[in-house]
Amino acid sequence: MHDGCAGSFENGQQVVDKVRMMGFAEQLMPMPLDIECHGCKEPFTMEEFEGHCPKCDMVHGVTPCHAFDPNNIMAAGIGY
Repeated sequence: MHDGCAGSFENGQQVVDKVRMMGFAEQLMPMPLDIECHGCKEPFTMEEFEGHCPKCDMVHGVTPCHAFDPNNIMAAGIGY
């Protein structure tokens, strides 16, 4: 089911599962976002809706509707 922009998520795994299911995981975001990894705190630039920290491989995700604000990015887990 597609909830549009009204969908809510309890954790980062749900976000990553959603963007993978919708085929957005490897698509470029409207604009890259500089974030701090939720795992190792290393800064990196997230360019796709599913991003991997280059240092620790923490997987991060954000839905297309919420990709304008780095505060909406959630961590799914290392190697998720």
